Amino acid sequence: MTQDQDYPVLWPVPTRWADNDHYGHVNNVTYYSYFDTAVNAWLMHATGTDIRDLPAIGVVAQTSCTFLGSISFPDLLRVGIRIARLGNSSINYELAIFRDTGDSLELAATGTFVHVYVDDTNRKPVPIPDVIRAAAEPLVMRATSEG
Repeated sequence: MTQDQDYPVLWPVPTRWADNDHYGHVNNVTYYSYFDTAVNAWLMHATGTDIRDLPAIGVVAQTSCTFLGSISFPDLLRVGIRIARLGNSSINYELAIFRDTGDSLELAATGTFVHVYVDDTNRKPVPIPDVIRAAAEPLVMRATSEG
């Protein structure tokens, strides 16, 4: 079972009135927005730079989400962020959305998010910028061996 302690970053993301659908819960497509918001806000915070001004930009090449619980406005969320793979030009994030009850964090979804870094002009893959790599390295999940 995924727990909040499994993620080195728990980025705060509030739900918005507009996130709810006709059924009174956050629409499934909005979870992807929470992933995108948390990863990019964390990157800007961790690097101390506006990542939109870098010569390489991270474009989303792949994303997935497994829905485990319902959330609704005005829930406060924490998006768990860790990195499964830090490649030459891509970062594979593992994410979790937790509903903050004030007493605990309840798991609502897990997902993946892959950024591929491309030149901001020609959109060809380039190495991850050094400032991004330095921020990302501490979040890489290392395999542990038992025995």
